[in-house]
Amino acid sequence: MNSPRNDSPLPEDLRVFLTVIRKGSFAAASDELGVSPAYISKRIRVLEEGLGTRLIHRTTRRIALTDAGERAQRWAVRILDDLDDFVGEMSNVRQEPRGLLHICSTFGFGRNHVAPAVAQLSSAYPSLEIRLDVFDRVVDIIAEGFDLEIRIGDDLPPQHMARKLVDNQRVLCATPEYLEQRGIPGSLKDLDGHDCLVLKERNNPFGVWHLQYEGREESVRVNGPLSSNNGEIVLQWALGSRGVLLRSYWDVKPLIKAGKLVRVLDGYTQSANIWAVYPTRLADSAKLRVTVEFLEQYFRALADR
Repeated sequence: MNSPRNDSPLPEDLRVFLTVIRKGSFAAASDELGVSPAYISKRIRVLEEGLGTRLIHRTTRRIALTDAGERAQRWAVRILDDLDDFVGEMSNVRQEPRGLLHICSTFGFGRNHVAPAVAQLSSAYPSLEIRLDVFDRVVDIIAEGFDLEIRIGDDLPPQHMARKLVDNQRVLCATPEYLEQRGIPGSLKDLDGHDCLVLKERNNPFGVWHLQYEGREESVRVNGPLSSNNGEIVLQWALGSRGVLLRSYWDVKPLIKAGKLVRVLDGYTQSANIWAVYPTRLADSAKLRVTVEFLEQYFRALADR
């Protein structure tokens, strides 16, 4: 009796396929994998024949994915991630994560704090292939294919898993020059007479600051001639003595220590804890677990310093 035909893709063919996409050509993929271009062409052909569809349009200058190729790319990433996690769990190599890890964060915090953390993560675990994207908008991590979001604030999506990496707060501050000209506010109501630098970032309310004071929450409507959807721009304006800023203590702590900014209304803060958020299907992922534990240790050590 003839054995049944098995057209299921081989993991090696999926890895070749993803390498071709990432490198942008068969030749570049063959260089990275240390094989001949003919081998790359053969594996892609075998994969396409097994799936019964064309995945890649190839020209003399570039490659382009077909619609089926784009769907195959998403499945290939998921299948290889699951395979890596399976091997990791079965061989008990929790400390040696491998495979692709796609991370996102907000623009300012991502560039200033997550990027250095990811660089150290990559040095510690060279078998990880990490991509970091930054946004100033709400991200649907499942629909957009992210494994992990580093998120600031406690408005967490209930459909995902979340782990707090470190405590953090936003504080009110301004330059000494601004306060000398406009006076130091003694209460939240006094902010009505000040230029407040208003930030519209992600899904935070625009023009309203919700603050905590001695265990209770108070809100104040603020306004001023300058507003932006980018926190670094708003911080730049604050350093130019253009108004009062509500900003993460992570960002302003060195500026306060250097005397460039001064905290005002010291008792008022806004919770801005730093969280790792990830899809529930990745809850048992070995590489994700190691990554989150690494980032937790990194940020807590940074906060202690």
